[in-house]
Amino acid sequence: MLKHRVLKNQNLQGSLPPDFNRFPYLQVIDFSRNYLNGSIPREWGATQMLDISIIGNRFTGPIPREIGNISTLVNFTVEFNQFSGVLPPELGNLTRLEKLHLTSNNFTGQLPAAFEKLTTLKDFRIGDNQFTGEIPDLIQKWTNLQKLVIQGSGLSGPIPPGIANLEKMTDLRISDLQGNGTGAPFPPLANMTKLKILILRSCNIIGRIPDFVGEFSSLKTLDLSFNKLDGEIPASFLGVKQATYIYLTGNQLNGTVPDWIIKDGKSVDLSYNNFGNESSCQQRNINLFGSASMGNVSGRTVPCLRSLPCQKKFYSFHINCGGKEATIEGNLYEEDTDPAGPSRLYQRSNWAVSTTGNFMDDDRNPDSYIWTNSTKLSANTSSLYMDARLSPLSLTYYGLCMGSGNYTVSLHFAEIMFTNDNTSSSLGRRFFDIYIQGKLVQKNFSIQNEAGGVGKAIIKNFTATVTGGALEIRFYWAGKGTTGLPVRGVYGPLISAISVTPDFKPPSENGSSTGTSVGTVVGIVAAAVVFVILIIGFLWWKGCFGQKISMRHGIF
Repeated sequence: MLKHRVLKNQNLQGSLPPDFNRFPYLQVIDFSRNYLNGSIPREWGATQMLDISIIGNRFTGPIPREIGNISTLVNFTVEFNQFSGVLPPELGNLTRLEKLHLTSNNFTGQLPAAFEKLTTLKDFRIGDNQFTGEIPDLIQKWTNLQKLVIQGSGLSGPIPPGIANLEKMTDLRISDLQGNGTGAPFPPLANMTKLKILILRSCNIIGRIPDFVGEFSSLKTLDLSFNKLDGEIPASFLGVKQATYIYLTGNQLNGTVPDWIIKDGKSVDLSYNNFGNESSCQQRNINLFGSASMGNVSGRTVPCLRSLPCQKKFYSFHINCGGKEATIEGNLYEEDTDPAGPSRLYQRSNWAVSTTGNFMDDDRNPDSYIWTNSTKLSANTSSLYMDARLSPLSLTYYGLCMGSGNYTVSLHFAEIMFTNDNTSSSLGRRFFDIYIQGKLVQKNFSIQNEAGGVGKAIIKNFTATVTGGALEIRFYWAGKGTTGLPVRGVYGPLISAISVTPDFKPPSENGSSTGTSVGTVVGIVAAAVVFVILIIGFLWWKGCFGQKISMRHGIF
């Protein structure tokens, strides 16, 4: 009597068998992390299964509406595949369903209105898709929900006020909502007192941080970054002092940073806000880079660095991101092996790097922000691509004390965390955004798509203008791409090396823009020599040297 069919991580190839309805007692199918393709057989709708899990394969096509006939189904998990089309309304008939995972596919359209009947749901995830429309009000009917993940889904805001009904929530992650830039107030979450993870990142939230956030005494991760929050951090915020990670990056918060954050905060990122001027860019595990007034203007020297005046102007830099010092084609690439962290700024003589974020749901402790090649590189690939700098959220490199002018920014990439074979490890998809001087220059950038595969190098060149002494290069994860292939926690920006060179002839070493060029010096010396020869010739002709001077004693 077959009840379970579990074949995980076997790198199986082929398609799903349609005849499982011949096994009336079959309850569990788990073909996660294989290399299967094809679609879900419609015949499965006649089964009495409890659990269908086919994470991390190559399945395509729409979800068959017949799946809505499996009245016994409790778990339907199809993450990290290539399914497409609109979700069938018939899935709303699954009145026992507790877990519905649709992350990292190509689903489109709106969530069906029939989904309001899924009142037994406890875990719903739809990140990294191409849905349209607003987050529907129907989610307020899911009062048993404990985990909700809507990251890079294609849906737009605002977050519906009915979300206040979800009092059993322990893990709420909403990020990177689409929209026209219209702001919305902080959603009413006061009743979610059991929250352990709260992520409301890049949701166009405006206004002040409400006092009730400080009442979430069980919080481990709080991420309100890249919104339009303003005002001071409320005094009640002391109530989340126990949180392991707090990210308020990229808002408009002002006032004074509370003392408890500076003294006792675990990992807190306050970079790019409008707080009172801070004397240091990094205090303990508190990232304050660009946190002071006017510090969030790209291309300008931030206040916390102004106490360290530039000794000279720089017109280039080369960084081996995540790797050791290397000389490539005559250029010295500086080492970049700082272990980094969730709220870390690391500074060198004329550049700095800031990392924000922690890898969610992974088994690595502590997180690793550097990766050494785990795949076979193409022939003749530079050693620059053996290591790379990683970030789960935001990674920013800053060129400091830069001379004004236009520069070529060369970004070196190679995908070294996925494989090039017929296994599930080859099915990962990485996407991130690239900003230079605060301007989005590449949306949903894919290293493997640009390079034509994994283990292949690609160099992307951009032009940047420096006018205020600083150059900013930022990489940002907007919720796109797989997060669980080959294992959970593999996602976000990856960069192998950075090279910045001027599009103009820098001034001489003394820093003067009117310094004498080498060509000018050579011309002056040549003219002086000719002048001396003429004088000697004239004196000889006049007989001033008499017979004591012979040609063999001449200067030339």
